Amino acid sequence: MSKAPDSGSSRGDRSNSGRARADSAAPSATGRHSQAELLRLTIDLVRDAGALLLERFAGGREHALASKTSPTDLVSEADLASERLIGERLAKARPADGFLGEEGGGEQGTSGLTWVVDPLDGTINFLFSIPQWCVSVAVQDDIGVLAGAIFDPCRDELFSATRDGPPTLNGVAITASERDELASAMVATGFAYDADVRAAQAEVFARLIPRVRDIRRFGSAALDLAWTAAGRYDAYFERSVKPWDIAAGTLICERAGLTVLDLPEREILPFGVLAAVPALAGQLLEIVD
Repeated sequence: MSKAPDSGSSRGDRSNSGRARADSAAPSATGRHSQAELLRLTIDLVRDAGALLLERFAGGREHALASKTSPTDLVSEADLASERLIGERLAKARPADGFLGEEGGGEQGTSGLTWVVDPLDGTINFLFSIPQWCVSVAVQDDIGVLAGAIFDPCRDELFSATRDGPPTLNGVAITASERDELASAMVATGFAYDADVRAAQAEVFARLIPRVRDIRRFGSAALDLAWTAAGRYDAYFERSVKPWDIAAGTLICERAGLTVLDLPEREILPFGVLAAVPALAGQLLEIVD
């Protein structure tokens, strides 16, 4: 997997492949900070932002502020509030680190570490009162992601991993599916906001659906990756994902022993990612790439 790109813009309000056996309590160090320390901060960030979002979600009064790439790609005040909280906490805790957030751009940093933040993955679900959304935060160096966490406040489920440690759900190690037949596989996917890209994705969907058990489209790339790592899905693929959508999730999938592949641009189809049980990855790639 390629890592998220650096960003040289202002932060405004300051608002790894395969499984390796390692003791997450004594991970390798990055500068003065270990993977375990970075993960603890990551977990604190997603939990605090998740609590903020859950309070707003329970109120049921959230509205879209604007559209981004298309009329269906929306941003809410909740997205902005969550990113402000995370950015402010990082500015105090690790002011030398870089920052790449979905809503507020980023800052290069001088420490060699960059935080990749999706403050609310599943905004459309959030706005429609559908409880399928999360907060995703990862921290990376020049090699890739060091630590990442995905928090689903509606279910109180926290998925996390470090580069050298096991993937966990609420602190308990998770394992991916071991299914080896595509015909019995449960596959998750997502669709782009651009209408022309969606039309091209529909052609891929039509090729795939006769070949698998079933397909799910729930609207949060980060949770789709986390659920694949936990064995709830056998595979996941999606085009039009951004670094903040997948940074934490791909690490968690890799640590669960899944094969994670880039989907290069193909004509109108944008960049994407595929995560699957190793026995299924090649078969699925032939259909969706």
